[in-house]
Amino acid sequence: MSFNTISVIGLGYIGLPTAAMFASRKKKVIGVDVNQYAVDTINRGEIHIVEPDLDMIVHAAVTEGFLKATLTPEPADAFLIAVPTPFKNNDSEIPEPDLSYIKKASEAIAPVLKKGDLIILESTSPVGATEQMAEWLAEARPDLIFPQTVGEVADVNVAHCPERVLPGHVVRELVENDRVIGGITSQCSERAVELYKTFVKGECVITNARTAEMAKLTENSCRDVQIAFANELSIICDKLDIDVWELISLANRHPRINILQPGPGVGGHCIAVDPWFIVSRAPEEAQIIHTARKVNDSKPQWVINKVKLAISDFLQANPTKTAKDVTIACYGLAFKPDIDDLRESPALNITKQIAQFHSGRVLVVEPNINQLPESIHYLNLVTFDTAKNEADVHLLLVDHKSFKTSLIKSELLVDTKGIWK
Repeated sequence: MSFNTISVIGLGYIGLPTAAMFASRKKKVIGVDVNQYAVDTINRGEIHIVEPDLDMIVHAAVTEGFLKATLTPEPADAFLIAVPTPFKNNDSEIPEPDLSYIKKASEAIAPVLKKGDLIILESTSPVGATEQMAEWLAEARPDLIFPQTVGEVADVNVAHCPERVLPGHVVRELVENDRVIGGITSQCSERAVELYKTFVKGECVITNARTAEMAKLTENSCRDVQIAFANELSIICDKLDIDVWELISLANRHPRINILQPGPGVGGHCIAVDPWFIVSRAPEEAQIIHTARKVNDSKPQWVINKVKLAISDFLQANPTKTAKDVTIACYGLAFKPDIDDLRESPALNITKQIAQFHSGRVLVVEPNINQLPESIHYLNLVTFDTAKNEADVHLLLVDHKSFKTSLIKSELLVDTKGIWK
């Protein structure tokens, strides 16, 4: 069966580039999102996110009639679900995954499903989410037969294919990276491979749905553990008066050692989130993964304490001044260098907390955005030069390229990335 029409549910940082890549191969693509602004923006041939080269692809796809956005799902031959998978708001030590967006997406596409359709869950999810999605679809469409009950002779195929792309390089990596594809049955996997080969040049590696889900979680959990080692090392070195960046550089001269760089914490929609999906499913067994999460989640508070010490040092050197007279500059809000993505950003959270406890001015420098998010709209978004000249305490949170080409020398500098040390 061919895929003449493809529907992508969720037009965010993954959904929109994926929809655009299919459309660029002359496939009819229907993008679905609950955000009216996103739908209107895309239908004008523009994009509502920042991703290099994506604007040109979307503009061409919309202009040529291969891509349109809508609020309501329409019939298609394949449906890709790329909606958020956050955590529920609870006070438990281990966050509980919230699959409500996947459930709503399933319920939204259920009325337009037909025999022969393929549904792929791309959202990063806890193990078992694809099977759960198939159950929700079966409940909504009892007239169709799904693979979890009859196997290969199902009316509808269901698979999981996690995204594995780097923000800022999504367009290239969607095409070049290998894809892990896990169908509920072999036929589900084979049809998913057929779909992705529309534009994917990397290898499509087949497994089952649970292993595909776990593969993505494992990749990011491994990174989280490695970053936790670097972050813990930075705290130890600070206590022992050792330059952690020099230390790591020396250690990495060993041919079998590759220590990552420490920072203010871990952010983004993957590394800071995915390990919890494993911990939530196996809390007694995931000891190292759980510990790494706690180490990385505690690093922002350590940074804030360093800022408080810098404020104290300033006041001791200037006894006629009060905390209200101290201006703090925070350099960087994004969760990683040279992007505009603030999701799960430790830099953003640190800046928020500083603004809450500090009575003086807080300046924010983030060269990749034009306005501050609503949560800190009351702060001052300024240029690098303004912050450099007006701030008393300088806090480097993100190693953007533009920051690396400049230098701030100050006794009251907290450099979490080691580029101004």
